[in-house]
Amino acid sequence: MGSRKLFGLTQITAATLVLAFCIAPDAAPRVKAKPKADTTTKVYKGTISRQVQSAEKLMASGKYNEAAELFHEALNQNPKDVAARVGYGMACVKQFQIDRAGEEFDKALNLDPKNALAHCGKALCAVYKLQSSSTTIQKNRSSYLSLAEKECQTAIEIDPQLPEAHYTLGQVYKEEGNLDKAARAFEGATKLEPKYSDAFTGLGTVKLLQNSVEEAESNFKQAISLNTGNSTAHYGLAQVMLRKGLTDEAISELNTSLYQNRNSAPVHYSLGKAYETQGNTVAAVKEYQEAIRIKPENPSAYLGIANIREARGDIEHAIAELRSGLELCPNNAELTLRIANDSLKLEKLDDAIKSYENVLSVAPKSTAAVEGLTRAFYLKTQKETSSAFLSSNDFEQAERSLARAIKMNPNSLQLRLAQAKLRSLSGKPVDLTQIGTPTNDPERISYAEALLAQNRFDEASAQMNTVIANVTRAKDLFAVGDLSLTIKDLNSAEAAYKKAQTVEGEGVAERAERGLAAVAKARETSKQSVTLGEDLARRKQYASAIDQFKTAIFNDPRQADARNDLAESLERLYGNSPKDLREAMKQYRAYLTLNTNIPVKDREKLEKHIVKLDSKAFKLEQKNRIAKK
Repeated sequence: MGSRKLFGLTQITAATLVLAFCIAPDAAPRVKAKPKADTTTKVYKGTISRQVQSAEKLMASGKYNEAAELFHEALNQNPKDVAARVGYGMACVKQFQIDRAGEEFDKALNLDPKNALAHCGKALCAVYKLQSSSTTIQKNRSSYLSLAEKECQTAIEIDPQLPEAHYTLGQVYKEEGNLDKAARAFEGATKLEPKYSDAFTGLGTVKLLQNSVEEAESNFKQAISLNTGNSTAHYGLAQVMLRKGLTDEAISELNTSLYQNRNSAPVHYSLGKAYETQGNTVAAVKEYQEAIRIKPENPSAYLGIANIREARGDIEHAIAELRSGLELCPNNAELTLRIANDSLKLEKLDDAIKSYENVLSVAPKSTAAVEGLTRAFYLKTQKETSSAFLSSNDFEQAERSLARAIKMNPNSLQLRLAQAKLRSLSGKPVDLTQIGTPTNDPERISYAEALLAQNRFDEASAQMNTVIANVTRAKDLFAVGDLSLTIKDLNSAEAAYKKAQTVEGEGVAERAERGLAAVAKARETSKQSVTLGEDLARRKQYASAIDQFKTAIFNDPRQADARNDLAESLERLYGNSPKDLREAMKQYRAYLTLNTNIPVKDREKLEKHIVKLDSKAFKLEQKNRIAKK
């Protein structure tokens, strides 16, 4: 049997458009290419059987199970029917029976070693296996792609004019990340067969990945004009519409794709994103859940639901959703990072630290994980009564992880600022001017955090104000506000939420009010802790008072009275401890920075007192060193 094109083979391979979603959507029928000369050895005489012809029509209609039955009948009548054997393999591929499909292609090649379509089928099996969540398969990803490329090249050597072989090779190149080669392969397929709908779909996919949105749109529309039943092309066109902000048009295309393929996880996921963009969170969650039902190991859908839960302020449920995804994708860095970030928002600092470390164990270059880790330690220094944890294994591990990340990203200002923040927390002197000057908003935020770690509040505010001034979208303003709230930079959080109130959008006003309410609550909680701490201090219950003042500073680091009261209580309770005296000095300095209304005489008096404390701490340290000798 020659390399006759079967039932739109390329619709099968079109699934790789959405390999990033770990699922292959149903395909649509395509217009058959013009027949070519049979260049391979025939293993049986006669015409194509009626069962095979009928099965090909069923395949083109997406009725793969029924097609498989007819192909099987044909094989029962003639086990050497190569067309039926290859067709049965393709029907198995479409139903994700990869191993069975591979066996059929091997049998076909035993009968006809030069059957180009069978070689294409083996290439498809290799590519499809990569959609598995199996860590064993993912570790051998390059091997599978190498095998697929080899099979495609073999098919092309057998029949250089076979468009399916060029198309499949394009899919392999795309999965390898070689987009230029992929585009050339898809273009080659369209030249061999100008009515090849799926080849235009593949080309559109590559153009979209290359951010050539207009070219992608043209290719998807061409694919649809050739075959209105090409569900993948409708899906691709929907992605173009989403890029352009044409949400209604995107939803229309996605519904068309879904009508043609009800069991497509990527389409349900994209519908969820579209509905979320429109503010229809109920419909969005429904679509995300349907995507999870079809493809449970798809992390994107869990992240989508988590986004909505977080926006509603339901962080606990967001974490639960993310953990469900992590059970099926245990080494997924993105899910773990989100759990860490949400744990930080809930002030579950130990959980956050553990999750950030887990991210760095699988993604050591993650700047976000490093920044999150140092952020968690910054909050812990504010919250803990004792700073003993700074010498703990966790802190030492954080320093090692940070050093590794910087070694792999030596030019990252954000990582160097994170390192500066960590050093500041451990009491080491850090000159931020020697590190670099921020040039973009992410770097400004990191710089602001490093300044906060040194209690340089005004400078930190200046950096955050620049960021807030640059941000215009409500989504981004909420991100800045939420981060500021997490690190207790309440002034910046308030400014971001107030600016968000001026932006129109579904649910924006409610979201901003919730953020402002959280800021007000943090401030009120801080004031209450100061009041309680002062009452305890008057009763000379200094240990309990220190705890309350620490809580007040944690909830609002700009609470000046708490800084002064904490310093006084530390002096009274630990007057002979150089470590605590130096902590008292630090708090007095912070108080002077925050309280600009102190009379000059009182300010000079306190500055002299700080000098005396420094002298006392130094003498005590010398005395302790002599005693140890």
